[in-house]
Amino acid sequence: MTRVFTETGEHVPVTVLRLAQCQVVAHRTKDKNGYVALQLGSGPRRSNNMSRADRGYFGKQKVEPKRKLAEFRVSEDSLIPVGAEITADHFIPGQFVDVCGISIGKGFAGGMKRWNFAGLRASHGVSISHRSIGGTGGRQDPGKTFKNKKMPGHLGVDRVTTLNLKVVQTDVERGLLLVEGAVPGAKSGWVTVRDAVKKKLPKEAPKPGKFRVGESSETKPEAKAETKSAPKAEQKPAEAPAPETAAPAKEGA
Repeated sequence: MTRVFTETGEHVPVTVLRLAQCQVVAHRTKDKNGYVALQLGSGPRRSNNMSRADRGYFGKQKVEPKRKLAEFRVSEDSLIPVGAEITADHFIPGQFVDVCGISIGKGFAGGMKRWNFAGLRASHGVSISHRSIGGTGGRQDPGKTFKNKKMPGHLGVDRVTTLNLKVVQTDVERGLLLVEGAVPGAKSGWVTVRDAVKKKLPKEAPKPGKFRVGESSETKPEAKAETKSAPKAEQKPAEAPAPETAAPAKEGA
């Protein structure tokens, strides 16, 4: 994370996401798959570290191998050609996006940290067990602990979506997307970015048909987006895709 200053001198905390060569890898169609979606790929990947099946898949699509793949549901008229690159100008300052990532793992946690329990009293008969969770429903009635009871256990490493984050700035040349506030996950993690579900898309926002087509793997493909945040569209692949892309978040950026 970092911050940017407005013209009035106010500072805005932002998370910097980087799109790492985010390209359309494949289509999912109603006839063949039963639904309509774009498969986006992001981040460079060495072919000698891939299985022969994976190399064949990317070779068939004529797209450079990607480190992360993600699918984003779109309407049939919003399908972008395979090989098209999604860049930072897919977003515009002022629009809202939803960012999805894997939360930071915190290991085994007690009920107070994991579920925000109040704990027991600090005095008046309570000794040693101030941070315990209290009763869990045992004894004769009901005589058991119900499933899904909130109890101590593993905390973190969950899929978390943060809604309605505002796009503050974009940097097309460097493939950067600056969104206001924090996003789920650790530094250099992969996130997906999509247009906000609960906010209207601005009229001036670019449409899918305006994306430029990237070079195929036979020439020289543009790098996808890696960021510590994510891409756009309906959802983006982990490193920083666009129409629905994701990207790894950048340290300090």
